[in-house]
Amino acid sequence: MKEKDIKRQASPAQESKPKQTSEENRLFSAKNLKLLTRPFGADNPVTVQVLGICSALAVTVKLQPALVMAVSVIVVTGFANLIISLLRNTIPPRIRIIVQLTVIATLVILVDQVLKAVAYDVSKQLSVFVGLIITNCIVMGRLEAFAMANKPWPSFLDGIGNGAGYGFILVIVAFIRELFGSGSLLGYKVIPESFYDAGYVNNGLFILPPMALIVLGVIIWIHRSFNRNLIEK
Repeated sequence: MKEKDIKRQASPAQESKPKQTSEENRLFSAKNLKLLTRPFGADNPVTVQVLGICSALAVTVKLQPALVMAVSVIVVTGFANLIISLLRNTIPPRIRIIVQLTVIATLVILVDQVLKAVAYDVSKQLSVFVGLIITNCIVMGRLEAFAMANKPWPSFLDGIGNGAGYGFILVIVAFIRELFGSGSLLGYKVIPESFYDAGYVNNGLFILPPMALIVLGVIIWIHRSFNRNLIEK
């Protein structure tokens, strides 16, 4: 009887290990989903880590360029993380930065060429700022902090998540600036003519670069007021 009891007590522990392992190996396990969701909250690269601020000044006057820039960064960050993770065990430590920059530059050139072929007008609006994704601290930061030490799939999700978290803030800033600065969204007038007839005037301050910092500062303030753990003591 004792041997049977021992087997019964041992069997649940033995059964739990395969379940735990299968949970970890799932493509969208809870751990992997956090890589996608955390950059929208407690680990946002813009409002928490204060990275990628320069592009918030340049491409958020209108919503369309901000959306295209957001998608471009998501693609570059996601695939750069994936490629570097696949190569991480073969990259000599001394030249890892050079390899990372080469991968990022290649992806940025591909994205830029696709934009010129598919959305030439938006590509002209973005001008050199697509090329400056190469110097975006978010991309390099994720390669160094995550992709060089993790497997390809989690690295890809981490890149997508951080790119999306960055793009989310970019789109919010552009939404506010275009709405109040131009009275439109995606080029379509959304404020009724009756408002203008009653004396409403678009606020030209919103289309100036300083307003991007002001809007971004307000977003950071709101974010930290809801999450007290982000406030430095």
